[in-house]
Amino acid sequence: MDGILRKVRLLLQMVKFEHTIFALPFAMISMLLAARELPHWLPSGRVIFWILIAMVGARSTAMAFNRLADANIDKENPRTATRHIPAGILSRSQVLLFLVFALGLFEIAAWQLNPLCLLLSPIALVFLLGYSYTKRFTSLCHLVLGTAIGLAPLGAWIAVRGELNPLPVFLGLVVMLWIGGFDIIYALQDYEFDSQDPRLFSLPKRIGKANALRVSRLMHLLMLCLLVYIGIGFGLHFWYFAGVAVVTCLIAWEQSLVKPDDLSKVNLAFFTLNGWVSVSLFVFVVLDRWLMR
Repeated sequence: MDGILRKVRLLLQMVKFEHTIFALPFAMISMLLAARELPHWLPSGRVIFWILIAMVGARSTAMAFNRLADANIDKENPRTATRHIPAGILSRSQVLLFLVFALGLFEIAAWQLNPLCLLLSPIALVFLLGYSYTKRFTSLCHLVLGTAIGLAPLGAWIAVRGELNPLPVFLGLVVMLWIGGFDIIYALQDYEFDSQDPRLFSLPKRIGKANALRVSRLMHLLMLCLLVYIGIGFGLHFWYFAGVAVVTCLIAWEQSLVKPDDLSKVNLAFFTLNGWVSVSLFVFVVLDRWLMR
């Protein structure tokens, strides 16, 4: 039993399970806004449960697949050589088994939610799994990652309403710009390695660190503008805009920490502050929906 628990811990470490916090709050925001016309301000507990399972299953599937697809490249990159597969901590077969389990969770959750979720689940998987190969042929791979994670608000909305609406599409664009922007920041760490490897593409490699950072900042500015538009266009209230103000401060702080010639604070910007961005906005949306009912 101890051996099994240790393998589970290692698998969860491999997929960085705690980073589910990045996109999950945006799915929950979409869920809350989708429920605004329901008799209660929250969907049923059953719907909430299966949305959570779908999110965990989808992200775990994508991360496990990425680790398998990139194992050989990770082994050559000094920054990633200590990851579980190249370091020999986990075998490919163990990770593949975990991937199948996570994929099964995702599909079961989609089936439990509604027929449209199940019907559209393969499209989500194309983006979630396909991202891992886009870095082999396009410097826009960061946008593909953002698009894959940006499907979370659309999925949560469909889970509640059984149909699509412009609001979750805008929320998906917010997530795409946010994730894509900070993935560019994260890719700065591999600039030297990517530049020497003709198999790999990234925006920093294509246009340089400084210009890539400018693109990241532009994407985050557009993200903030979209959040304001969502609040105005869909009749949200004071607490929502207070949350947007907090997110603006966090994004500005995140961007200020990273410079083309100083990447020492990338982990603080990427991991800590980005978690606060999504959680903060979610908390303020909860306040907006609860207090302004």
